[in-house]
Amino acid sequence: MQKLVKELLNEIGEDPNREGLLSTPKRVGKAYEFLTSGYSKQIEKVLNGAIFSEKYDEMVLVKDIDFYSLCEHHLLPFFGKVHVAYIPNGKIIGLSKIPRIVEIFSRRLQVQERMTQQIADTINKYIEPKGVAVVSEANHMCMMMRGVEKQNSSATASAVHGLFKEDARTRTEFLNLISIKSL
Repeated sequence: MQKLVKELLNEIGEDPNREGLLSTPKRVGKAYEFLTSGYSKQIEKVLNGAIFSEKYDEMVLVKDIDFYSLCEHHLLPFFGKVHVAYIPNGKIIGLSKIPRIVEIFSRRLQVQERMTQQIADTINKYIEPKGVAVVSEANHMCMMMRGVEKQNSSATASAVHGLFKEDARTRTEFLNLISIKSL
């Protein structure tokens, strides 16, 4: 990767041997390794057995999960918050595992819509709840820094399964809960 970054610096008209850029290829390599670390993580290892039998059957919501990702079209950041809810069907998941699932999918080259769907599908697969809902809200640097240059625009994507899709009251409760200011 360092060789490619040096070539990129040359292509944009910079001198990769300039003092301020000498370590840039190494730093960029490390940054991209971190920013795409979701490819090397496996859901099963992250869950680490943190799925438990429980008779609780009301909505569980983890909201305002910060995420950072890279747009697969421009390799520019998009970032924001994800809100995840599910209604247990005999199984619950350790609460800290939900942000970890978000992290796995956000640390890949992504589009917001797919990332949102992957989070919902993963929770649906591993705990088989009565329903799952995910909403992501993001600012996209590819829209803010280039192209249309709209700094105040944001994007929202959602993915729903089960009761959240079938029951408007359940979906409305979720949407109302995520609109309440956090602590």
